[in-house]
Amino acid sequence: MILALNNVSKAFGTDVILENVSFHIEEKEKAAIVGVNGAGKSTLFKIITGELSLDSGEVIIPKSASIGYFSQSLEIDSSKTIYGELLTVFEPVMLLEQQLRDMESQMSQKSGKELEILMTRYSELSRKMEEMDGYSYQSRLRGVIKGLGFSEDESGQTINELSGGQKTRVALGKILLKSPDILLLDEPTNHLDIESLRWLEDFLKNYKGAVIIISHDRYFLDKTAGKVIEIENKKAKEYFGSYSYYAEKKTEDRKIALHQYLNQQKEIKRQEEVIKKLREFNREKSIKRAESREKQLEKIDRISAPENLPEKMRLTIKPLKESGNDVLSVGNVSMSFDGTPLFDNISFDIKKGEKAALIGPNGIGKTTLFRIILSKLEPVKGNIKLGSNVIAGYYDQEQADLNLNKTIFDEISDTYPNLTITQIRNVLAAFVFTGDDVFKTIATLSGGEKGRVALAKIMLSNANFLILDEPTNHLDINSKEILEQALQSYEGTILYISHDRYFINSTANKIIELNKDKAVTYPGNYDYYIEKLAENETAAVNNETVIETENKLDWKKQKEIQAQQRKRENRIKKLEKEIEETENKIEELDNLLAAEDVCTDSIRSREIYEEKESLEEKLMALYEEWEEINE
Repeated sequence: MILALNNVSKAFGTDVILENVSFHIEEKEKAAIVGVNGAGKSTLFKIITGELSLDSGEVIIPKSASIGYFSQSLEIDSSKTIYGELLTVFEPVMLLEQQLRDMESQMSQKSGKELEILMTRYSELSRKMEEMDGYSYQSRLRGVIKGLGFSEDESGQTINELSGGQKTRVALGKILLKSPDILLLDEPTNHLDIESLRWLEDFLKNYKGAVIIISHDRYFLDKTAGKVIEIENKKAKEYFGSYSYYAEKKTEDRKIALHQYLNQQKEIKRQEEVIKKLREFNREKSIKRAESREKQLEKIDRISAPENLPEKMRLTIKPLKESGNDVLSVGNVSMSFDGTPLFDNISFDIKKGEKAALIGPNGIGKTTLFRIILSKLEPVKGNIKLGSNVIAGYYDQEQADLNLNKTIFDEISDTYPNLTITQIRNVLAAFVFTGDDVFKTIATLSGGEKGRVALAKIMLSNANFLILDEPTNHLDINSKEILEQALQSYEGTILYISHDRYFINSTANKIIELNKDKAVTYPGNYDYYIEKLAENETAAVNNETVIETENKLDWKKQKEIQAQQRKRENRIKKLEKEIEETENKIEELDNLLAAEDVCTDSIRSREIYEEKESLEEKLMALYEEWEEINE
């Protein structure tokens, strides 16, 4: 066990956030912390790190254990480059590396006892370098830079030139490279594209320490966490399984908890009525019996009312006007800015009723393509064609067209004055705004609530083709589920950008992958897309003929790939043999250097040491080539 919380409680004034929270984390365990916004998840992290004091209870962490804490509020202000800033993580390793180099220089000038002492110290520092994984820090650094979506050219940019999202990625990279024993990640997936998310999932699955994650990315949690700790009603409850297991078990548990709560409330009410009746008799015996029952009632461990499950969409939303079957045609569209190409020859079609997700790495031009479709930008070449009776409605993550001073009801009624009160209330109820909720001002709403209002406005318009740019950004899980239900129940056509793979899986029946020189269409959800990618990768590795792809390999090309594969495999075998032989030779030289007859012979020692140094350089080159080929 590397972390334990025992009955931890925390309040801010009279507002109790956490009450008797207990759980433990094992070494190498990967766990998720979930709960609604405001449940106390980030507060819990700050208590673990010591940033916040606790009111009662205890946090147990071994003294030797290191903690790394990533949060969205981390700020990096530096004149260093991305590479240089991340390199600062390895300053202790580089200092040790320099000490070893200095000692190597001194060896030629020492002899006898002095050389023996120097060699002993050198061996100690070499072992320490190995324990710190110091010989591989350059490759680890390059791997994190690439994994977080920075190109080789971008790694030379200075931190102060970067956007907020890029700075956040650098901050995340620094913490990952520090490799603490306990890694606390608060919303690490923000600002990452799908490729970087997949890299981070693999990184965390193979991470040697314990990892605790707060995230609204359900797909990410499914891939990384083997335990879910839910914070609800100020308490913590552990679920031993993936996020999907937790979501299913949570629904079952909530039904049981609600049943227990209602039964207890029924029994309490019955007892209170009996007590009232006994007191009304106003006799000595009846009053004593009433007092006895009251004492028993006070001792009951009262069950808290379980939080309500998020409301479900209650109606299907149908556009006022139907479009033709051909909704959108994108033909050979190319775009560049200041002569720098963004994408080239992009083509795809959208048909009536399709719900298509546009995916691709950050910076590839997805939002730019949307602006071209909406005639807000002119492409360099190509054409965009909207079909018969198609009316597009655009939703962006900023909800810029909402009036913050209006109530939800007024925002809708002022936009659509012909709607009746009943019609407005029905639509708002579909987006889970009921009762007095409709009279909240827009300014007081959360990001998720504003998003639901904006989406309701679009769906009430004449639009039959929704174009949505990152609709799930900054939404908690409950809000995402409501949005999913809204899109699932919508009978029009949808094209959207999202990095939320769980959301894509739930809503898309078509994936369009945007690359620099083409758009590839997959007729299915995100899981289908991943399945097809895996099939294509397997086919490429095994040199199988991929049937019905756009780029069929001819016989000659297949033979070339097979030859390259055989050459690669032979080189790997040769490298591994050379690595083993070189390591054995270095070990022999180490033993020689420790021998008494060699230690006392400075010339012989120097010759052996220089040979060893040459072999170590060779070994590093062999390792780097082996890593590059395997990557």
